[in-house]
Amino acid sequence: MSRPEFNEKELNIVSEFPDFFGNMIPVYNYPISMREAVVATYRDKDPWWILTDVETNTFTPSVIPDNGARGFVFEGQPYPREKFGGKDMFGVEWVYIDVAGGSMVKPGNPFLNEISEWHDKIVFPDIDSWDWEGSSQMNKEYLSNGKANVLTFLNGCWFERLISFLDFEEAAVALVDDEQIDDVKELVHKLTDLYIRLVDKCVEYYDLDGFEIHDDWGSQRSPFFSADAAREIFLPEMKRFVDHVHSKGKFCNLHSCGHIEDRCDVFADAGFDGWFPMPMNDTLKLYETYGDRITIGAIETDPYDPATASEEEQRAAARRFFEKFSKEGKVAVFSAFYNKPGMLTPAFREELYKASRIRYTH
Repeated sequence: MSRPEFNEKELNIVSEFPDFFGNMIPVYNYPISMREAVVATYRDKDPWWILTDVETNTFTPSVIPDNGARGFVFEGQPYPREKFGGKDMFGVEWVYIDVAGGSMVKPGNPFLNEISEWHDKIVFPDIDSWDWEGSSQMNKEYLSNGKANVLTFLNGCWFERLISFLDFEEAAVALVDDEQIDDVKELVHKLTDLYIRLVDKCVEYYDLDGFEIHDDWGSQRSPFFSADAAREIFLPEMKRFVDHVHSKGKFCNLHSCGHIEDRCDVFADAGFDGWFPMPMNDTLKLYETYGDRITIGAIETDPYDPATASEEEQRAAARRFFEKFSKEGKVAVFSAFYNKPGMLTPAFREELYKASRIRYTH
């Protein structure tokens, strides 16, 4: 697509949207739609400007039971707090914890005592019976606000799903126990079959641009399991899933918490279009190493203090951030969720947009 040169009129604010934390964020007079810019960044690796999250519309419809069970529903109608928690699509019981803003599996009665029981105890959901048409109609307006619509599978797709069935210790042991590994692989493969069918349903009923998969792989210090286990058990299924999403013309991003920068090569090999690491990861190193293969959610390790910095200091910080994360052939976005709160001041946001629009004009 031919790109016009940057024009100062692009900085005119045409509307505002609330961000994830409820702060009102300006929308500029962009030369293309926000959803086009997001697709160009993730799917095509050809950004128009450095994204800052305002351009993306998070979608977690209540028709998928996991979203209500986890207390994380974003859709066209308010979802009542009293409905948070309850059973996910496999019948696992979740309890919503207000102080944590999320749910945990109800303690004391694991769904499986050992992985081999999955053949007899796990009943896969009949997703055809869910009210997809009703959800589609209810969310038409929500999915028509000019942003890129990204549907999130929140409840953990592979390792986290094993944890929900077995509890953490048993799930971790199952990955390294020779007597359990075949059952693990069979279950993970069957889960991926389900997620692929869910993708087909979502593409059929919603106007989507991409998907985001959640599967936490580490603690604040290190990964939960070895690179060998990641490659043997999860990589083939991740790649199969991502390839299917791509076959539908959609991009596929990953949310995976923990100090797991050493697993970025697995994510890139799986074909994920973007990953948003937590702050304990070196996102500059990840960007320089893998930014030509996967878009990295970048974090400023030397942030300015938005409470004391002058406007020019804020603009200078935006230019420094841009210079670090705008190398030829590599792609990054500003990680609004993980960067220091308050960094996206009007001056910082405007300067970052302007600098990146000028650089990416071609």
